[in-house]
Order: sequence, then C-alpha cells, then structure tokens
Amino acid sequence: MIYFSEQELDNFLLEDIYRGDLTTHCLDIGKKSARMSFTRKKAGVVAGINVALRLLTKLHIQANAFVQDGDEVTAGTLLIQAEAQADQLHQAWKVVQLVLEWSCGVAQYTAEMVQNAKAINPNAVVACTRKSIPNTRKLATAAVLAGGGHIHRQGLSETLLVFTNHRNLLDEPENYIDIVATLRQQAPENKITLEADNLAQCQAMLLANPDIIQLDKFSSDDVKAALELKQQLKSNVMLSVAGGVNKNNVADFAKLGIDLFITSAPYYAMPEDIKVMIEKR
Repeated sequence: MIYFSEQELDNFLLEDIYRGDLTTHCLDIGKKSARMSFTRKKAGVVAGINVALRLLTKLHIQANAFVQDGDEVTAGTLLIQAEAQADQLHQAWKVVQLVLEWSCGVAQYTAEMVQNAKAINPNAVVACTRKSIPNTRKLATAAVLAGGGHIHRQGLSETLLVFTNHRNLLDEPENYIDIVATLRQQAPENKITLEADNLAQCQAMLLANPDIIQLDKFSSDDVKAALELKQQLKSNVMLSVAGGVNKNNVADFAKLGIDLFITSAPYYAMPEDIKVMIEKR
C-alpha cells in the first residue's frame, strides 16, 4: 500500500470543497440521512480504493469497500458504499469519484499492456517512468502496481540512469568504460543503466558492460540489430526499450526478445467511468 499523508489527502479535498456545497446548502438538504454508492460501469481492474476510503473517513463518513486495489471486476460491480448526512456525501462525491476514475484508468491501461506483453513473453516486465502528470505520482504509482506493472524510477535519487544530457557535460562523453567504472566505484549497490540514442551508441555501450542499456525510440529493426549485437558479443547486459512504447506496440517488441519495457503511456489513459448514486436512507 502506498501511504498518503493527511496533508496530501486534505489537498485533494480542499481543491474542491473549500467552502462546502452551496447547492446542498441552498436546498436545505444537508442534514438528510443518505447513502452513496460507487460502481464501475465496465469490467476491468480496480484502483484507488484505499485512497477513496481515507478521503471518506476524513469527512467522518462511514464507508465500506467491497473490492480491493488490483481486483478484476465485472461490469456494474459495487466498489464502495458510504452513509452520512447529505452535506458530507456531496462534499466527498466528486473528489472520490475522480480519484477512482483516474486510478482505474491508469490501472486498466497498465493491465492491458502487461497482458499484451506477457502473451508473447511470459517474462516481460512493464515499468512506468517518472514522467507522470504533476502532483499525481503517488496515485499513479498505486494504480500501476494495481494493474500489474512495475515502477521504473520514482525520482532522480533512486537509480543510476545516464542520459545523453549527463554525458554532454563530461570531458569524454563517449568513454562509456570510464563512465561505468566511475559509477560502480561511487555507487556500488546500484545497477547502472546507460541510455542509447542510436545503434552505434548501443554497440559501444555493450563493450562497457553496464547492467542495462535503455534503447530510446529505437525502431523494431534497430532493436533487432541491437539484440543481434548483444548475442555476437556474448554480453549479459539487459536491453530495455523506451520512448513511444505503449499497449499497441509492446507485443511487437516482445516478439523480438525484449524483457523490459519502459513507458509513461498508462498515465495518459482515458479515465474509467465510475457511477455515483446518492439516495435517501
């Protein structure tokens, strides 16, 4: 479970309900006892349940969840039911709905991408980057995990990944052997990834023996050629693909023999439709 602080949850709520629901107040229905239900309209993977429950609890709403993050449900499945006064429910309604819709969308896309890759290569790993929509990274992380994906890196401090923009500042930007040796000495507990922009770079990087070479925006033909170079050199370096990898083309790369797929596509998936019903209790 990904932990969300009280401040983070407050920020979700205060963006929408900073002065309450004016409509509920003007209709004088705020004190009516009511029940609110959240259902997933289409079949698929569920995400955002844990955060939704904590948001409801913060508004002193009694809520019960009937599914867990990562569950695969049928169309029309009841996800959460909550009971409280109408003013409390109306304040929670849209915030919770949006968390569920966006989280389920990310999880669903991730699950479909994982399925497409594993149908070809059972060892395939779909890992999402740090290129998430600003201020959504924690929600995105929870949703990706619920969908069966992995996290490539959450931030700059976690992993060693050498981009061209790093190398451009070095005295010898193409001395990959020295780059790898320096990183192994400076951070012996971390794996080393070098990103290759083209096939010639990949070939030179293979000789430096990093742990992973990330092939950025490589065509299928270039990925195939890179795998052939690796085989010729009898290298143990893992090759991953990144840049433009999505659920529609991941199988094409999997057929070539790639195991690791780096993507940000799930973050921009269409939200799933969550139906919300508030009724008298």
